[in-house]
Amino acid sequence: MRDKLEELKKLEAQAELGGGEKRIEKQHAQGKLTARERIKLLLDEGSFVEFDKFVTHRCTDFGMEKQKILGDSVVTGYGTIDGRLVYVFSQDFTVFGGSLSGAHAKKICKIMDLAAKTGAPVIGLNDSGGARIQEGVESLAGYADIFLRNVLFSGVIPQISVIMGPTAGGAVYSPAVTDFTIMVKNTSFMFITGPDVIEAVTGEKITKEDLGGADVHTSKTNVAHFAAENDEDALMLVRELLQFIPQNNMEDPPFKPTDDPANRRDESIYDLVPSDPNKPYNMKDLIKKIVDDGYFFEIQENYAKNMIIGFARLGGRSVGIVANQPMFFAGALDYKAAIKAARFIRFCDAFNIPIVTLEDQPGYMPGVAQEHNGVIVHGAKLLYAYAEATVPKITLIVRKAYGGAYDVMASKHFRADVNYAYPIAEIAVMGPDGAVNILYRKDLAEAEDPVAKKAELVKMYRDKFANPYVAAGLGYIDEIIDPADTRLKLIQALELTKNKRESNPQKKHGNIPL
Repeated sequence: MRDKLEELKKLEAQAELGGGEKRIEKQHAQGKLTARERIKLLLDEGSFVEFDKFVTHRCTDFGMEKQKILGDSVVTGYGTIDGRLVYVFSQDFTVFGGSLSGAHAKKICKIMDLAAKTGAPVIGLNDSGGARIQEGVESLAGYADIFLRNVLFSGVIPQISVIMGPTAGGAVYSPAVTDFTIMVKNTSFMFITGPDVIEAVTGEKITKEDLGGADVHTSKTNVAHFAAENDEDALMLVRELLQFIPQNNMEDPPFKPTDDPANRRDESIYDLVPSDPNKPYNMKDLIKKIVDDGYFFEIQENYAKNMIIGFARLGGRSVGIVANQPMFFAGALDYKAAIKAARFIRFCDAFNIPIVTLEDQPGYMPGVAQEHNGVIVHGAKLLYAYAEATVPKITLIVRKAYGGAYDVMASKHFRADVNYAYPIAEIAVMGPDGAVNILYRKDLAEAEDPVAKKAELVKMYRDKFANPYVAAGLGYIDEIIDPADTRLKLIQALELTKNKRESNPQKKHGNIPL
């Protein structure tokens, strides 16, 4: 028995070396951790249990039968983060460049299947040169097996992708389907075809970073949610993100007690939010004033900055926050903002996370570019996401709620549970200036002093129509609140709706406008 145990230890040590010391040194020289170092940093100390440590590839062509490395090119298993079960795979770039073989894919599929059976998140640490060419269609089949599970388990268990090296070709589609994607600046890339192929086919010259680096995918393409400074930062983001997310779609998010009083008033909100609807302010400041301990975990900070999404807690409960940002485009909705918010809303709805909407928008962004980029179909995604969601939905109209965007942003008509408004809120088809120009065109044309006449009419329109009292009189607004009491009112609404039960008509699935 002792002899066999010694043999086991030697084989384990061999497997843990991956591609060997020289390739590990090269990995470190590039500022990257190894596959096992990443897992060790991600999980609670000593919690990792590895599966399939002795699996090797099955390829016998191109001399590959002489190049078998224990574990092949991916490390898989399970462990805990803050004591909660997670499954993880970490591609090993020191072994065949982390390329995906049939055996590699089966290892990943095994832990994905276990994650679905046991109801726990899957975290993929991606660092791969792509499909293993020597295996041909078997490697392609391996990708398809993974993609299928990404889709089938979407909305069942959380799936998080961390891009820590190259990810190209078909390999990019798995992260694209997962719930959150984190990229590492300068060392990670995602693209269908690389710079060399693009130059050969189109003549365009571009670097890997400019084509598919972290900054590109977090600010322009909507592919990635976070850009981390290095491997360590990326892994800490995963741990932070998981604090707000349940284990699966049948559980509630973790509750975290707080010493921040639920009834804490904050009269500084009076000065933060200007009464003049044309003056900007930072919505993030308002968010931080009302959530537990001022802690807001923002997502996709650099994409569609006129829309804010992220997680926070109110009275210890995890909530997803969707808010217009008056600092950019006056908070107007555009096609990018709609896409950004819609996907986040659908994630929250899938995983039982209440949605708090803070509204201050003048409507949809006008312009040829918006229309030609599909603001209609993309705006409909946001409409669809809010209307479909059955989790608690709480809406606060902070200042402006104009036009069809009022309907879309979790209005009472979309089954929002509790709708609040500040006394300065303006709810109308359009802003008073635009409305007066249309409704009183003749009066303004005939006026001796058009400027004074317009000012008079704007005040009349605002007093009569562009205020929260008309909507409140119709029951569309449940309560007009003192801004200082915002935190208390939101927490009360969460308490009111914590046992909410609502369902949609029975169907296979809807047909969201993609």
